[in-house]
Amino acid sequence: MKKFGRFNDVIRWTAQQMYDYSYEVHTEKWQGKEIKHDPKYTMIETLNLSFSCQMSPDIKEIGEQIKPNFAWADEHFEERVSGLPLNPPPSHVRWPYAQKNNEEFGGLEKFSHTYPERIWPKFASEIPNSKMSGIRYEYGDFNDVVELMSREPFTRQAFLPIWFPEDTGSVTGERVPCTIGYHFIRRGDWVHVVYYIRSCDFFRHFRDDIYLCAKKVFWLIEKLKEKDPENWNNVKPGMLTMHITSLHAWAVEKSLLKKLM
Repeated sequence: MKKFGRFNDVIRWTAQQMYDYSYEVHTEKWQGKEIKHDPKYTMIETLNLSFSCQMSPDIKEIGEQIKPNFAWADEHFEERVSGLPLNPPPSHVRWPYAQKNNEEFGGLEKFSHTYPERIWPKFASEIPNSKMSGIRYEYGDFNDVVELMSREPFTRQAFLPIWFPEDTGSVTGERVPCTIGYHFIRRGDWVHVVYYIRSCDFFRHFRDDIYLCAKKVFWLIEKLKEKDPENWNNVKPGMLTMHITSLHAWAVEKSLLKKLM
């Protein structure tokens, strides 16, 4: 696996990989919406791209390396860690690539899913005061990941899923999450994260996705420091590893990759 010390190098390398090795592909849908068999809807895609990058202990420095859409990403991150299953999250109207309306992308009033809803699913049920339950147990959330790592700092079970069983097969035809989930693991005094994502748009999501993932690690460590300062005060962010099944862009955007290489 390719390893880096700075995220700006990750972005340059990824642009080079896409420019050199991507191929044209035409899928039936884009962001859950049917697209016509027309050359203008052709995409370029690189399959199974993975990398690891050491995170700086300073989230501002990470932001400077990645250069995400700060105004939206920082606001949306607060929604992701709010403890509320927001749908829609208020920041969606300020996303730089927002569509004209929500109807085409998940519903008139609600999206088919949101990250706050998936991170805090316990009370996301439409039935008032009811908790979401799985086959045998109630749903967990990000706080439960914190509690687990507080009890067992070196556990291998600290996984935060975004992809839920209801997404399997996209039975209703709704748009399903791009992210599969985040695996947090502490080794020594480092918390590493492995980010699994099935689909990622290079120009519209890639930088924000990395940045929001890194911020989750910082948030997790801060929560654990509050709970158990003796065991967590010296812990720092470690490696961010990302596995992308389909990294893509519109074919007409290929020339833009060269500017980043």
